[in-house]
Amino acid sequence: MTTPAKEHPIPISEYAVIGDGNTAALISRSGSIDWMCLPRFDSPACFAALLGTNQHGHWLLTVQDAVDIERRYIGETFVLETTFTTARGVARLTDAMPLGSGRADCVRHLEVLEGEVTVEHEWVVRFDYGERTPWIHRSKDGADKEIIRATAGADSVILRGDRLPYASAANMHVDHFQLQEGQSVELAMTWVPSWADAPPAVNISRAIEKTHERWVEWVRTSTDTGEHDDLVRRSLLVLRLLTHHETGGIVAAATASLPEQLGGERNWDYRFCWLRDASLTVEALIEYGYHWEAQRWRAWLLRAVAGDPDDLQIMYGVDGGRHLPERHLDHLPGYANSRPVRVGNAAVKQIQNDVLGEVMSALFAARQAGLDGDRDSWSLQRFLLNGLLRHWHLPDRGIWEIRGAPQHFTHSKIMVWGALDRAIRTVEQFPDCDGPLDHWRRMRAFVRDDILKRGTHPETGALVQYYGATHTDAALLQALHMGFLDAQDPIFKATVEAIESELLVDGFVLRYRTEHEVDGLPPGEHPFLACSFWLVDAYARMGRISDAEKLLEIQTGAASDLGLFSEEYDPANSRMIGNYPQAFSHLAFVRAAWSLDRAKGLR
Repeated sequence: MTTPAKEHPIPISEYAVIGDGNTAALISRSGSIDWMCLPRFDSPACFAALLGTNQHGHWLLTVQDAVDIERRYIGETFVLETTFTTARGVARLTDAMPLGSGRADCVRHLEVLEGEVTVEHEWVVRFDYGERTPWIHRSKDGADKEIIRATAGADSVILRGDRLPYASAANMHVDHFQLQEGQSVELAMTWVPSWADAPPAVNISRAIEKTHERWVEWVRTSTDTGEHDDLVRRSLLVLRLLTHHETGGIVAAATASLPEQLGGERNWDYRFCWLRDASLTVEALIEYGYHWEAQRWRAWLLRAVAGDPDDLQIMYGVDGGRHLPERHLDHLPGYANSRPVRVGNAAVKQIQNDVLGEVMSALFAARQAGLDGDRDSWSLQRFLLNGLLRHWHLPDRGIWEIRGAPQHFTHSKIMVWGALDRAIRTVEQFPDCDGPLDHWRRMRAFVRDDILKRGTHPETGALVQYYGATHTDAALLQALHMGFLDAQDPIFKATVEAIESELLVDGFVLRYRTEHEVDGLPPGEHPFLACSFWLVDAYARMGRISDAEKLLEIQTGAASDLGLFSEEYDPANSRMIGNYPQAFSHLAFVRAAWSLDRAKGLR
């Protein structure tokens, strides 16, 4: 039986994110952790209220009767500070997930700054995305401190603190109490396997301090971040947050099944590592001086795709796992009643011929940055390219992972050209890399001729979404980034004009018109933020600086008050749509900002 959805779900923009490099949590402005997967991004959620109700798991620590709530990240970190003001007092909540501890902890510290406040505490653990009510056991740890342990199957979480909630009749743990000025409460939740002993208690104050230091240390290693400094740095921090610390895999988003259309069925799980998204993220990080992440991702890539090139997947699990079956969680009503709620992703089995182009481009950028690959890296690239050349001419599902019939997507063919181009340039520029240059050059020329002959509009000359179509696709803007066309090429200019005419909506850009029914789903979605930033990037490179500035000013207004971007944006209702925070949006923003700075002579 499905629990009814919340009538008015919390707007996506009202959520903050914290993380420890292994997973992340979404916290509402009121102090409710409504989404957390432990111990990894792609683990089942133990707090799933984001896609259901509080009964599907949440952890609320708040101040009652607040007349004002302000929040911020403390500097350039993911240590979150929320200040509650009531008629009688002021209290400050600090939330963090400690970095580098080798554990999965979430720590919370609430202190009263002025007067007196009433604290409300609810701890509702539901494993397996809100479906499993755990067995709860209160006991003492080695230091003779009381703990609460919730266990179900392989998972357990332990709650510690100087004031623990009590059990209620509704299988919840709740507490209400008063705090005076100068008083505080500290709480920490730790995930451990159900068969393991409870680990030692975390020093909460020290954990918050060290986490702050580690985030500040990381962000300071970047090069100059330009005119949009604050938002660029926050976006780079998001990209690091979504990079798994142990494996180097980069997940596309921290959430699953947040809808692309409220009440619709375009609800996907993005907690996996797409080769395309990760490749573009690596290129963005390299531009801003972050090389360690590129090295880690390259090592992850070698492990994940090892094997027969015909078995190459477009996405993998955080650990490189290949088995990501899609299933529906019928017990969850979905965000804003958007069903089905999906976990896993059936697109894992799709053929998307563009992916290797992005991978080759990222690895080429890494080599250019001085991160020379080993022989295994280049051997793998040649191996994968040979596999691509056996089937590049066949239709595929494309960058947008359509669930309709495969097509000869023009963007996919451009990326095939890009894979060949980067292979050729690698051999030309790096003496330790060899390959059949003459053959690759002939193939590159052949693919280019095929695209220009079959992938352009017969009247306007603009690139079209797929061979034989007359409509456009925002992904075609990547022809400029890949170097297939230059900014002044009449074909590219015609393509930009088509995108402006067909896809530009109130300063934001749709991926494509779903009314053409190419994707096999009911029509209807909102502008895609990555595509919107791609148009800014194109304007900047074309010399249309004023247009780029105006568009970017509109688009940065889609960020939350904490500088976070979702996947899509609904300009008519000024609200975020889709999974959040979205790596694709943040990486496209930092690259657009880079291009605009360079066009203005600031780089």
